[in-house]
Amino acid sequence: MAVLQQIRVKFGLAISIIIALALLSFIIDFNTLDSALNAMSSKNDVGEINGKSVSYVDFSADVERMTKINEIITGSSSTSEEQSAQIRNAAWQENIYRYLFFKKAKAAGITVGKEEMLALTTGDMISPLISQDPVFADENGVFSKERLVALVQNMGADNSGNIKLYWDYVQNAVYSQQLFSKYATLFNASNLVNALSLKNAIENNNTTADVEFVTVPLNLYQTDSTVKVSNSELKEYYNAHKKFFKQKASKDIEYVVFEVKPSESDINATAEEFSDAMEEFATTANMKAFLLKNSDRQYSEYWYKAGELNSVNSDVEKFVSENTTGTSPVYSKGNTFYAARVMATAQVPDSAYVKHILLQGASDSKVDSVLNALSSDSFSNVAAQYSADQRSAEDGQLGSIGWMTQSYIIPGFESVFTATVGKPYVVKTQYGTHIVLVSKKTAPVAKKQVAVFQKEALASNGTTTAVYAKANEFAVAAARGYDAYKAAADTQGVYSHIMNNVLESTSSYGSVSNAKEVTRWIFSNKKNKVSGVIEINNQYFFVATIKDEHKEGYATLDEVKEQIRPVLYAEKLSAKKAAEVKEKIAGLNDLQAIAEKLGTTVSTQEDVTFANATSARSLDPKFIGAVAAAPVGKISEPVAGNIAVYVFKVTNRDTGAFYTEADAKNAAANAAAYYNQTIIPVMMDDADVKDNRARFF
Repeated sequence: MAVLQQIRVKFGLAISIIIALALLSFIIDFNTLDSALNAMSSKNDVGEINGKSVSYVDFSADVERMTKINEIITGSSSTSEEQSAQIRNAAWQENIYRYLFFKKAKAAGITVGKEEMLALTTGDMISPLISQDPVFADENGVFSKERLVALVQNMGADNSGNIKLYWDYVQNAVYSQQLFSKYATLFNASNLVNALSLKNAIENNNTTADVEFVTVPLNLYQTDSTVKVSNSELKEYYNAHKKFFKQKASKDIEYVVFEVKPSESDINATAEEFSDAMEEFATTANMKAFLLKNSDRQYSEYWYKAGELNSVNSDVEKFVSENTTGTSPVYSKGNTFYAARVMATAQVPDSAYVKHILLQGASDSKVDSVLNALSSDSFSNVAAQYSADQRSAEDGQLGSIGWMTQSYIIPGFESVFTATVGKPYVVKTQYGTHIVLVSKKTAPVAKKQVAVFQKEALASNGTTTAVYAKANEFAVAAARGYDAYKAAADTQGVYSHIMNNVLESTSSYGSVSNAKEVTRWIFSNKKNKVSGVIEINNQYFFVATIKDEHKEGYATLDEVKEQIRPVLYAEKLSAKKAAEVKEKIAGLNDLQAIAEKLGTTVSTQEDVTFANATSARSLDPKFIGAVAAAPVGKISEPVAGNIAVYVFKVTNRDTGAFYTEADAKNAAANAAAYYNQTIIPVMMDDADVKDNRARFF
């Protein structure tokens, strides 16, 4: 017992911890604990802005909100990959302003007050962001303050919250722009263009020189074995210019790609299937259902103008242009088969101005009553009355949607292009029942509705399996590391693509896009690793290996020395050539004699200016600088330039008056506009903003 007591006294804390961990193992799933720890890891942050971590969850919420705003603006719930990238960029920019710029502006004493915001949004100083927004324009495309006020007043009745979401977005954009405008004004006011600077700018641009010169090209394409660049010179240059070698984390890789292509038998099978379906395509009364079942291209009520179907297939375009009815023969291009059927021909405008009243959940009798009211009152009055009765946010827009085109249209509104102007009618969409009125149209143009039957021959399962087997055979042979990868590439006769400086944002490899799975593997593995088979887009099988890694920060001397070496080599070669030229022409005081001695000719250049005017932009900057400082009539010493050695004589120097003070001030204003564009990037650099979005998107 005494021994037990001694253990309890000496090791009580340790035993307590052991017992606690044992008990904890019964009540906690360590896989869940591991997931929780990973969730708290900075690896799951989209980025860091001014010391503030932006989590994936928070950023995804921002993206979702911006996506909803995009839907409100465009009237479409579908987004392309390019649009999605733009939305993510907008969400990121919003975070930059929220966590960085707003704080910097506040520290500078800059604010946008409540009264100022009121004036900018609904008052007497409307922001261009609002006045130029088509949402707030009347049927003539002119900003309507009444329309704006009506929308804001009816915002509380919007059960969906969409209008409030959009209005909050607009107000935030107005606030951000006004704050930035004030900051930029303060920034520009501190960048004084004094009288001396203006005077120098005017003199430099008005002073021109006529010059005669001879050149001895450096011939940088042939190596001079006597010109050496030492390691100490490389290091000295690197230390002096280190700030230019800042880099993002990247990796150098090689990869083999196996493309899945349809075999000849796959193509023949698709051709036979397409041909068998042609009779039904030519006769079906339900074209939408037929194409949905059989075609890669679905039915569209789009009205095609002459030439527009060239983007689909030139043979289809030719058939449609030559026929008002009928079905084309089968055409093919590559592995894709086409046929067309002209469904209708009409004179159709390019755009129509549309008004509507959205009747959400309204009965047929209510729809009829609104239609009847329109027969004796204006559309806007009826829309406003219905809005007041129903408190519907959509109706709060007084029924006006604006100009619609075939590419900018609410799904379900395709009939507006053939509807009678001034006659209300009913349209049903996913949003509800609409009373629609087309108030005006552009001039009609001859167009056709065309059903396009399109089918691409795809690789069969057997073909895909055979390609995968080949890729897997390579992956197995290459699995032991980079050397094994290279040996497998040589043995199996496959081409290994080299790609250096792959970033975490890289998504394309050669002609293969949307290949982020390859990038994710690369940044999850270390040097000398070889991947298994990575499938991309159901069409490509990749096997990749990592040759080298470059850490984020400043590139090492070893990484950049081959970039530095040619710079130093050119400088040393130029200095050597200048010394040789000086020795050859010693005692000569005539340019023609110098040219003959050097085996070259005398050239001339007029109106050379130190300000780098248009006439001198093709000249070596070192030559221009030497000309600007040289006396008239005196042959210069050899000038070691970037591409040649020069010996010259200024024959004339003129001072004009074509470059005025107004020109100098305009140039300064252009420079200020450029500086304004750098404000946010410089802030981001100073705050060491980390953008890790590429890990997730």
